Amino acid sequence: MKALTKTDFRFAGQKSVYHGKVRDVYNIDDDLMVMVATDRISAFDVILPKGIPFKGQVLNQIAAKFLDATSDICPNWKLATPDPQVTVGLKCEGFRVEMIIRGILTGSAWRDYQKGCREICSVKLPEGMRENERFPEPIITPTTKADEGHDLNISKEEIIAQGIVSAEDYAVMEDYTRKLFARGQEIAAKQGLILVDTKYEFGKRDGKVYLIDEIHTPDSSRYFYADGYEEKFEKGEPQKQLSKEFVRQWLIEHDFMNEPGQTMPEITDEYAESVSERYIELYEGITGEKFDKAQDVSDINDRIEKNVSAYLASRKG
Repeated sequence: MKALTKTDFRFAGQKSVYHGKVRDVYNIDDDLMVMVATDRISAFDVILPKGIPFKGQVLNQIAAKFLDATSDICPNWKLATPDPQVTVGLKCEGFRVEMIIRGILTGSAWRDYQKGCREICSVKLPEGMRENERFPEPIITPTTKADEGHDLNISKEEIIAQGIVSAEDYAVMEDYTRKLFARGQEIAAKQGLILVDTKYEFGKRDGKVYLIDEIHTPDSSRYFYADGYEEKFEKGEPQKQLSKEFVRQWLIEHDFMNEPGQTMPEITDEYAESVSERYIELYEGITGEKFDKAQDVSDINDRIEKNVSAYLASRKG
């Protein structure tokens, strides 16, 4: 099956392009962004050598759905999705901060807690908590966006003191983060899921704070199944979750965590196919809708170029 792992478009008005781990972002006339969700997949800060068919479509369509479902809470960058793997939106000046919000003690926060850490990003944590236990109320643990490698934990006070974000803008971002997370939890609950934690990115345009990038996708969020959550928690058993954690676990089982001397295991066509099926399952679980695979996948680059060019031309017209 075909997968989109590389793009090199030349759209009308294109000023620059940024190739991220998963998304390629094209700057059009310093006014619009064309964000292409490729089929690349990353884990442990490294891009795996084989693309996952339909992964980009899954991520793009989940993000688009949730951007629309939260547009009453705060303005966001999305204008249109002219292709299954593309969102076009307003170009904003992104803040160099990711707003991470956690409803449950798990993942890296739990690993730190196990080591005795009782404070994350200046947020004090109660004593005696257990893995996968709900926080009394969701906590915000921001990170600064590193140029390479892992993003770094930082406190609200440090962000404001270092001038990364003004106190006024941070207050807006914090308010939006809590409201977006609450909405995400409501939507997840209707699907029998718990939105455990997620991250939001914000930017500014014409003096206004906008929500940018993806939202509530399995690459940026962790979901647990609500059914059985309490029972598993009481027994100290691992939770059944809906996220790309299964890819990380597969790599760990094959002795790869991107540490010195480790070799990336072979990604067979069969394994890539199985990951594709899991992503489609994620889509259907999170949205409650059947996933319709894009039909024209013989030349995905060509399809995207035609669809995006037609959309950009229509805006000019």
